[in-house]
Amino acid sequence: MSGAAPQTQRQPLSGIVVIDFTQFIAGPVCTRAMAELGAEVIKVELAPDGDMMRKQPFLRNGRSAYFAQQNLGKQSLCVDLRAPQGLALAKRLIAKADVVVENFSPGVMARLGLDWPTVHALNSDLIMCSLSAFGQSGPLANQPGFDYIAQAYTGITSMIGNPGQSPPLTGMAIGDVGTGITALAMINAALFGRARNKDGGRWLDIALIDFYFHGHGVAVQLSSASRGEIKPSRNGNRHISISPGGIFASREGYVVLMPVGDDMWKRLARAIERSDLIDDPRFIDNAARMKHFDLLETLITDWLKAQPSDAAALKRLQAERVPCAPVLTVEDAIRHPHLVERFTVRDVEDSELGVFQVPGPLHRLTGEPPILAANPPRLGEHNGAILERHLGMSGAEVAALAASGILASAPEASR
Repeated sequence: MSGAAPQTQRQPLSGIVVIDFTQFIAGPVCTRAMAELGAEVIKVELAPDGDMMRKQPFLRNGRSAYFAQQNLGKQSLCVDLRAPQGLALAKRLIAKADVVVENFSPGVMARLGLDWPTVHALNSDLIMCSLSAFGQSGPLANQPGFDYIAQAYTGITSMIGNPGQSPPLTGMAIGDVGTGITALAMINAALFGRARNKDGGRWLDIALIDFYFHGHGVAVQLSSASRGEIKPSRNGNRHISISPGGIFASREGYVVLMPVGDDMWKRLARAIERSDLIDDPRFIDNAARMKHFDLLETLITDWLKAQPSDAAALKRLQAERVPCAPVLTVEDAIRHPHLVERFTVRDVEDSELGVFQVPGPLHRLTGEPPILAANPPRLGEHNGAILERHLGMSGAEVAALAASGILASAPEASR
């Protein structure tokens, strides 16, 4: 399995200080990526218990693998923001920071005393990024929401599953992760603009619904440009507009085929040893193939099941350069040599959890191994280091704040 790469190159966000008020997935994905890009990410956790995600499974010896995955490379400052002294500490840090990232429901930062007018007055160059389900404006802005809620509102859920049946949950955090990476892109653009154009601070409004609506690669324009004549809907295992694109039963499981365009269709016909289909009027172009999808599905499925193994079928398809893939389980994907070699999956070695795998960094430089962020922080692990380095506080001052309950930490973090 993958191991930590040597720290040989300067990361693009080195020197950038990020104050991280995030939880769940979308926000932590963004700030984890910033940490992996070299930023100093200070995760502010509300005393005394910290981020509620520290209690999400899988748990071993009180340590959460869920929290670990989302918070690699960050530092933890556990502070009581409800106390004036704690809020003052947060404001002093924000005054020195480059970026603030938060994914509370709209209005929460204002109730904490850290809304945009306040933080902008503290630091006119600050970039503040707010992530939410529905955005900071609009009729739904104040409604609570998570990934699947935004997915349903944008028409994505209606496109998943079999016709005439209840659409299923997708089973993964596509919207949360995509929104987190969207936030990363917008923050980096704002940092670039600030450096090049002296733009100063900006408040970025990043919403799950905006990301999800962009997920309609085909459906929106089909519906709108046809003036409603075409009504996109869930199409089961078949692609909505590419034939024969979809998921096909095979000898050992399922195989995905995506032959886009006439040239790839011809490659597929040759791969399944049916070159005679190439000039068949029923399959002469995509429109014709869509009309005869049932027959093509039968021909392809019969061929896949007749092969000695799925690996043999894929080898034949790949030889003709047909876009194809096996439908792997999570366990299969964790072990796949391509994902392991690219650090798409990486190891984390934790004193409580042992060695386990999480998704690796999203960025890499050609010819360079990725820099793998350090393990996630213990609760309040960096209280003293952060306050001493950024605010010039003494050890005695930090100890007094801890004694008064303004700062908190896990017992193992305070040692």
